[in-house]
Amino acid sequence: MRHASFIARTVFVQNNDVEAACRVLNRILGREGILEQYRRTRYYEKPFQVRRRVNYEHCKALYDEDMNRKIQFVLRKNRLDPFPGCS
Repeated sequence: MRHASFIARTVFVQNNDVEAACRVLNRILGREGILEQYRRTRYYEKPFQVRRRVNYEHCKALYDEDMNRKIQFVLRKNRLDPFPGCS
């Protein structure tokens, strides 16, 4: 059996259309975060910039998780009060 991550990064060129294959490959690499990692390690990142970036990513993850939880709460269909907090 083939390794799943290898299959996910394998792009086939169909009908000699290399441009479309490159677009697909860039989309896959962007989704997996490989391009961001490459851009980050291309130049030296000072320690204070690393701390700033990591703190920002942590805060953003917390915010996104909280907002997703609130959105899922609002989108629930089987609530007694369809608009909580509004009178």
